[in-house]
Amino acid sequence: MRFHLDPSGDPHIWDHNVTESEVVEALVDPLEAIRGRGTSVIAIGKTRSGRCLKVIYSPDDAGNGIFVVTAFDVPPKQIRALRKRMKRR
Repeated sequence: MRFHLDPSGDPHIWDHNVTESEVVEALVDPLEAIRGRGTSVIAIGKTRSGRCLKVIYSPDDAGNGIFVVTAFDVPPKQIRALRKRMKRR
């Protein structure tokens, strides 16, 4: 798994106060994963601490893993919409 780096060389997810391990936790068993633009995927998952994260990634051209573009907390309104969608399933 690789992460998009800011010009400073730090993972972009740090700008959103998200750690690499939280991204892994959210992607282990995502609540929802839908197609984004091109080959990207938008996944929503929970961390062990209970944070609900939206992770945007794509297949990694440099290997067999994924390339994480960004990850951030899901806004409350989107969490409510997700809960409604999950109830209908």
